[in-house]
Amino acid sequence: MTRSTKADPKDEPDTSLIERFRSSDHPAVSLARDLVWVGLVVGGIALLLFLVFGTWPAVVTIESGSMLPEMQVGDLVFVAAPDRFGSLVTAEEGAEIGHTSFGRPGDVIIFRPNGNDQVHPIIHRAMIWIDDETAASELGLENTGGGIITRGDNNPVIDQVTVHPGIGRIEPIRDEWIIGKAVFRIPLIGYLPLHIWEFAAFVVAIIIIQELIASRRRRSEER
Repeated sequence: MTRSTKADPKDEPDTSLIERFRSSDHPAVSLARDLVWVGLVVGGIALLLFLVFGTWPAVVTIESGSMLPEMQVGDLVFVAAPDRFGSLVTAEEGAEIGHTSFGRPGDVIIFRPNGNDQVHPIIHRAMIWIDDETAASELGLENTGGGIITRGDNNPVIDQVTVHPGIGRIEPIRDEWIIGKAVFRIPLIGYLPLHIWEFAAFVVAIIIIQELIASRRRRSEER
């Protein structure tokens, strides 16, 4: 008489949804798997940047010549929270204590003009703090609160006497409008974020072509 033995669950093949997704040779599944992998890598890099620099976005692209010559169009600039790696220093304070950033006294900050989320952030140098109407009037400003006066290194006047399309005259920068301060830059790499959708379409096209070639090769080997 023979004894029947019950199969060990460990010996049964893993047919879970995750395992089937991981091992499937179907072109559509392979494409989805590659896209998920790309998404995880990009998400991991974004999380790492946030943890290191303490703000988001942690990188911005220079889109104009207002910060020449130290920042060129297409440069990728890494951004840290205002109090990361030391307190925020204006040009006036920097000249007194010897603190420089990107070739001149004071920190370069990234801010949302007038706190508006619908326009591109501006990256200009923090010049001085003003905290009352007297200080503002000395700069020719009226009806404004306290904040930071800013200017592009390549611009002839401060931002607070200029008009931004859609929001009017730029006010002194309040703390809550500041995204962060510039830490360092990588030349030309910023052109990639400027054309991110074109680059993403190119990457997806490459992945699709690769999967089609691999699928055709597998079918040829099975014959």
